[in-house]
Amino acid sequence: MNLAPALATPGRAEDVRAVVVWHLVWTAATLLLIATAHWLSPELQGTVLAGLIGMVLPGLAGLWLARSDSLGDRALVLGVWSLASVAASALSGGLTGSLSAFVFAPLVAGLLLGGRVLSLTGAFAVVLSALVGLISVLLGGAPGDSPALAATAAVITGLGAVAAIHIATRPRTDVLGQVQENLGRVESVLAGQPGLTLVMDSDGRVLGAYGTPPPALDVDALFTQGLIAQVHAPDRTMVSAALERARVGLEAQVIFAPRIALDRRVTVVLRRLDGADDSIRLIAQAFDGTPQFARESGLESARAEAEAQNAGKTRFLANMSHELRTPLNAVLGFSDIMRQRLFGPLPDRYADYADSIHEAGGHLLDLINDVLDVSKIEAERYELSIERFDAREAVSAALALVRLSATDKGVDLNGVLPPEPLMVDADQRALKQMTLNLLSNAIKFTPARGSVTLTVDAIGPYMELVVADTGVGVAPEDLRRLGRPFEQAGGAEQRAQGTGLGLSLVRALSELHGGRMSIESTLGEGTAVTVRMPVVSLTRAAPPEGGAEIIPLHPDLNSANDAG
Repeated sequence: MNLAPALATPGRAEDVRAVVVWHLVWTAATLLLIATAHWLSPELQGTVLAGLIGMVLPGLAGLWLARSDSLGDRALVLGVWSLASVAASALSGGLTGSLSAFVFAPLVAGLLLGGRVLSLTGAFAVVLSALVGLISVLLGGAPGDSPALAATAAVITGLGAVAAIHIATRPRTDVLGQVQENLGRVESVLAGQPGLTLVMDSDGRVLGAYGTPPPALDVDALFTQGLIAQVHAPDRTMVSAALERARVGLEAQVIFAPRIALDRRVTVVLRRLDGADDSIRLIAQAFDGTPQFARESGLESARAEAEAQNAGKTRFLANMSHELRTPLNAVLGFSDIMRQRLFGPLPDRYADYADSIHEAGGHLLDLINDVLDVSKIEAERYELSIERFDAREAVSAALALVRLSATDKGVDLNGVLPPEPLMVDADQRALKQMTLNLLSNAIKFTPARGSVTLTVDAIGPYMELVVADTGVGVAPEDLRRLGRPFEQAGGAEQRAQGTGLGLSLVRALSELHGGRMSIESTLGEGTAVTVRMPVVSLTRAAPPEGGAEIIPLHPDLNSANDAG
């Protein structure tokens, strides 16, 4: 046991106080010994008495520490102890004299003052004092021996050593007590945690376990067999991969089925634990992952069921749309015959009924066609018919279809098309459908004397189609919903004018072409819908026949060179 205290530097106030009190008691004991020296040894010589008086000085020097306590101050005090010990040894005959016990005083003082260096310095002073005493005896002979005085000095030195050791080791004892207390508190926390903390070597062998293990893990088996042996065979590859990731310094997490309870799951988080030596340690935290596994399994089942229901809904809509179109075409055909009075005149009321039937049937047919297209897109059965054509033709055809309705409503319809052909590689029917849907929406929600403007142009490989109107606009909270099937904006009156499928089809068809749709709108001022698709056909002009013509940069200079 190392008796050198941890007081290499100035200690706590109570420790300094104890050191000062020790020196005070030493001074008092030495003075008392001086007072009784003549009674203990009547034949006491003057040199021995001088050496005894000199041992008072270190006690007085130690009192200085009450005012200034530093490592330098303690070193000076120890120096005084060393000088006094050497002097007492020289004057009293060293280890053979009456003050032989005081030869060890510097070592006692070094232990008291603290620190390995001061303790070693005190031991060196003891050796020096013994040598000086021996030389003194060899040169001048030994002074008279006083057993009583020697015994009393030994008692004082021994009691001082016991007190010094107690004072010096008390801080270390307090520190060890605090460490043990903190260690017990940490162990209590580790033992009471809800999960299981494992310390393992690089091969997955368990070295320590703390906390509450999951219901499906046996701690004793972890110590004897290791972690891998407790894992269900199909999951061992994942656990081994997680251990390897942790070994190289990456954080890893894995969930596995324990071998003794296949209906449960254990979640383990692994990290590398670098110690003071070069050995690799892994630290793992194991939790009961059964509830999480059950929730994830339930969510997966719910997702699969929702996808199946959605696919069923899509198939139902597609089939029903086909079934409804056949009788609806008959209704439209017969109502159109009645409107045109092909088989004779009709009363005015019946003619009005025929017009209403034809108008409602056309609206219903448009709705069914939109539903059919949406169903095909959602079922991923919509196939684009890509061809190269002039985009102006499809856009112009859509403009012609809606111009009559715009005129009837009093809306100014404008088209801004490029003067040169705009060749694109796209689905011509889809482009016409997108343009028609955007124009119909814009006209529908633009009041009389408003305007709708369609702009088509090429920006690099992108064809940009913009339909802007001066209509009612869309509120900011509704913009996020537009573009999804059956989502509409505005109040009930506005929603009654459509089904919410037009913009959805535009968005879906543009995305099928690799493009996107964006909407900008200000409530009460108007809306602008932009469709941008990478469909523009970029072709390089063919070189002129016979190759390119070479035109010299400086004709006059070339002619002069030829003449020279």
